[in-house]
Amino acid sequence: MLIMIFGLLLILLLLGFPMMMPLTITSFYLLFTKLRFVKPIFFIQQFIGSIEPYVLLCIPMFIFTAEIMTRGESGDRLVDFVKSMIGHVSGGLAITTAVACTLFGSISGSTQATVAAIGKPMRRKMLQAGYGESRILGLIINSSDIAVLIPPSSVMVVYAVVTGTSVGELFIAGIGPGLVVCLLFSVYNFFAAKINKLPVEPKVTWRERWQTAKNALWSFGFPIIIIGGIYTGIFSPTEAAATAVLYALIVELFVYKAVKIKDLPEIALSTGLVTAVVFALVGIGGAFSVMLSYAKIPQMISAAALGVDPSQLKILIVVSIFFFVGCMFVDGLVVILIVTPIFFPIAMKAGIDPVLLGVIITLQVAIGTATPPFGCDIFTAIAVFDQPYLTVVRRTWPYVLILVSVAVLLIFFPEVTLLLRDLAFGY
Repeated sequence: MLIMIFGLLLILLLLGFPMMMPLTITSFYLLFTKLRFVKPIFFIQQFIGSIEPYVLLCIPMFIFTAEIMTRGESGDRLVDFVKSMIGHVSGGLAITTAVACTLFGSISGSTQATVAAIGKPMRRKMLQAGYGESRILGLIINSSDIAVLIPPSSVMVVYAVVTGTSVGELFIAGIGPGLVVCLLFSVYNFFAAKINKLPVEPKVTWRERWQTAKNALWSFGFPIIIIGGIYTGIFSPTEAAATAVLYALIVELFVYKAVKIKDLPEIALSTGLVTAVVFALVGIGGAFSVMLSYAKIPQMISAAALGVDPSQLKILIVVSIFFFVGCMFVDGLVVILIVTPIFFPIAMKAGIDPVLLGVIITLQVAIGTATPPFGCDIFTAIAVFDQPYLTVVRRTWPYVLILVSVAVLLIFFPEVTLLLRDLAFGY
């Protein structure tokens, strides 16, 4: 049965069907062959139930915020500020890209929005400085992955819905690993620039730095609202998302004046389209997960992969492998919806902190978004920069290795993940 189910999924994916179709078709295959005692209406009920949780409201609002920021000037102003501070060091432009992606990720929570908003200006500057196209694109799509770890993160929200884990705790816990990834990307590019003798930007005066800081000042309000509001208990994650939308509208409409009121219907339509895709994946993925549970497939997989009474270390390694491989081929949200229910009960029984497990899973999703063959950021970069597939993926491997090394670090040193959470929530 396992071979038939996953074989059917793979064949439909290879035939080019969008992810929603293989999940739906496979679910109905289970219903009409293995689960005849379950009425088909149950699939619809589970679909609706999967998108009912209140916390999912923050996803369209974070998407709306990201769309407004992408159309506006926040990304460019952040790039100018970071570049003025570190552009003159070896590999300064590459480091600027990594840091700017981290900062913009704390605004948008979207890897695709970060690719577009930060990637466009930085690619142009790096090409002019003599960086190769593949080196630039590999850096951009992998640095954009940090947006998945740094709050707000839709991946963390979906994991929280599936497992009942606190969204606020996940958001705070993701900050440490996100900063570690940014630091390691920066160190790598510093030495890579030294070895390849890449040119550096001229050092700017402190007066110019102060000016870029003033220009970007309003952009720094986003992480303060989202992270600070959740940390202090002023906002729930959903309330923080709504406040971020209002703040984005004020900044881009009335302060930067980069977005016009007439642009809002188009931005709202784009937000609606993205939200519809996300919620369709969440609904179908949740229903498919229940079908698998009724067919007792999670028990088969966990027994085969983990055996009897597995250790915490073994569980975390196996979970990381499953998510790493799965996210290379399938959208990370779908993998979370399908795979998390298989391993989460076992992880809880073994005493693993659900927040630690969530951050490790989120990191694997981040790796998958930029890993061949089907990482979504790869195809976003192909569309945004009009470059061939091989050019985009050729120089992704150093960053994938760094991300995998961070995953190993989190498994063996969970304090990297849990320290800020424990300080913020008094554990």
